Amino acid sequence: MVSTEYERRIAARFAGFDQDGNGTIDREDFSAAAKALLAEFAVPARSDKGQALYSGAEAFWQGMAGIADRDGDQRISRQEFVTGAVKRLRDNPDRFAEIARPFLHAALAVADTDGDGRIDIADTVRVLRVLHVPAGVAEATAAALDTDGDGRVGEADVVPAFARYFTVPE
Repeated sequence: MVSTEYERRIAARFAGFDQDGNGTIDREDFSAAAKALLAEFAVPARSDKGQALYSGAEAFWQGMAGIADRDGDQRISRQEFVTGAVKRLRDNPDRFAEIARPFLHAALAVADTDGDGRIDIADTVRVLRVLHVPAGVAEATAAALDTDGDGRVGEADVVPAFARYFTVPE
C-alpha cells in the first residue's frame, strides 16, 4: 500500500507543473513554461532553440497526459497527478525522465549562452525561478545539481535529478 506521506509529497510537486495556478495541469501550462523560458533568455520562439523547446514541451505534455489523464479530458487534476505518479512512476522513475528529457534538453539549450552543453549555476537558478521554484529552493537545487563542483550543470545532472524529485521514492 502506498503511504499517505508519499502521496502528500507527490501532490506538493503538482504546483510545479500547474504554471497558471488554476488547479489543473494542461497543455497550456507546458506552453507557458516554454514561453517564459524563451522570454527570460531572450530567445525567439521561431528560432531553432525556440521551436525545440515548444516541441519538447508538447512531448512532455503528451507523456504526462498519457500517464495521468485518466478521464481523457486533456487536463490533469491534482488527484490524477497523484494517482498517475504513484501507480505509474514510482516503480519506474526512468520513464518519467524519458518523457521529460526533450523539454529539459531544449530548456538547457535555451539557457546555454555559450553553446557548450552546460549552464552555470546562476542560469540554472534563472531557469528554476521561471518555472516557479521559490528562490531559496532554486538556489539550493542549482548548487546540488553541480555534482562535480565546477559551477556548471548539464543534461546528465538534470534529467535524473528531475526524475528523482518528481517521483519522490519512499
